[in-house]
Amino acid sequence: MTIAPLVTAIVDQAREETLPFFFIVTILIAVIGLSDNEFSWHTARIPGLAGPKGLPLFGNLWQVRVNAAEHYRSWSRKYGGVFQIQLGNIPILVVNTTEPAKVIFGQNSQALSSRPEFYTFHRIDNIARFSSTAGTTIGTSPYSDSLKRRRKGATSALNRPSVSTYVPHLDIETKDFLTELLNYGEAGQAASLSLALTLNWGMRTESQHDQLFHDITHVEEEISRFRSTIGNLQDFVPVLRLNPFAFGSKKAGDMRPRRTIYLTKLNRDLDSRIDKGLHKPCIQANVILDKDAKLNKEELTSISLMMLSGELDTITTLRPNVQDRAAREIGKFFSVDQPLCDAHDDEKCEYIVALVRECLRYFCVLRLALPRATVRDITYEGVKISQGTVIFLNAWACNMDEDIWADPEVFRPERFLEKSDAPMFTYGIGRMCVGSILPNRELYLIFIRLLNSFRIEKSDEVGIHPVGGNADLTSLVAMPKRYRVRFVPRREKILRAELGVVTARELLDGPRCVR
Repeated sequence: MTIAPLVTAIVDQAREETLPFFFIVTILIAVIGLSDNEFSWHTARIPGLAGPKGLPLFGNLWQVRVNAAEHYRSWSRKYGGVFQIQLGNIPILVVNTTEPAKVIFGQNSQALSSRPEFYTFHRIDNIARFSSTAGTTIGTSPYSDSLKRRRKGATSALNRPSVSTYVPHLDIETKDFLTELLNYGEAGQAASLSLALTLNWGMRTESQHDQLFHDITHVEEEISRFRSTIGNLQDFVPVLRLNPFAFGSKKAGDMRPRRTIYLTKLNRDLDSRIDKGLHKPCIQANVILDKDAKLNKEELTSISLMMLSGELDTITTLRPNVQDRAAREIGKFFSVDQPLCDAHDDEKCEYIVALVRECLRYFCVLRLALPRATVRDITYEGVKISQGTVIFLNAWACNMDEDIWADPEVFRPERFLEKSDAPMFTYGIGRMCVGSILPNRELYLIFIRLLNSFRIEKSDEVGIHPVGGNADLTSLVAMPKRYRVRFVPRREKILRAELGVVTARELLDGPRCVR
């Protein structure tokens, strides 16, 4: 009896003052929604783990929008090697130092075998097909039977015996890379893409002005932004998904059909060569012809995407003292008349191996590794980490761990000669990147041939710090700012003879200036 008159009074008041009443109700709903949201994420946090405070609704998002990995590294000095943050509605466990990484990722690799699903990349309705197996690499796919098959197929095609069959491709591509430097002073991303195409499909792009080159580099660069752990606010703040003009959603929808076009062409061309018996050893052919893998077309495409996204990353240049030491060490195995060294050299020059590892440590391409999600409960130092928890490996911070290195901020390849078994987190830990053998072999051959053929000199004044030297500190993948260096041939006539390069340019002396 008392409620009915109250409701009647509220309805009468609403009729008399519609606009004020609507405004009050709207504010009340917003306050209730915000309070409910704050209560939900507070209860979702992991009990027993410290972490920085965040803002209502957004959590720590605004604090880590720029250079997230370095922010986490800084916070680890206050909150410890393992702490939790709040990205919108989602509590995140961040691992920043070596020992916790070994325990959480190394000892619980099976429990951390999945990836979290994010709204932009996996769930938007208008790009549902983009978020299928055909649109995700092995590194971005949640746990499933399909993922297990893809990992098995990729592992078979990227193990040491298989990689040895790709050496002829590495030989051709590195020679072409040196030829481009020698003649035109233009190489880099074109070489990376050509190498990816050759290794995965057994075909090459002849020029960086090729339409295929342009399409792939543009689309893959855009899609890499969707993989960013904090690049899409709507992944963490659900209310932002109501925005009908969401730029990220539209961009993701635009990229998928463009990617489908070139992937379809590359796969069809390879299928044709396989049918005719004209294919060369390559990753995709090895997986297709592996009868035990039993992968469908979408799963094969996923492996292709893993190769494309991995090969389009890069590292920066080297200091003079490092080059001098490298030249001396290379000279122990190859004479001055062998600037190209031997493509089949299986990493016997220890200093170049150490140089590759130091570049991967110091210039960590993926500073914040792609996130993992637990498939079952685990425990760390008495703290229960529930199934479905999202965990970040801060590879940058682990590579800079002061408990491992007395001088982590210094670029010094010798550290890996002094501690050959020292950990390096660029490829992850536990369930590491399945393709780590191949890039190590690629980098070794590129470095040993490049440093035995050229001396690299600075041209532009530019910072090459692994963080400050990045072009975009909000990007998932570290890419250096554009700058020029000078590639000075050490023995130009011999190099030209080995490369078979005879052009009018060989009449010109002096260094080449490269952008």
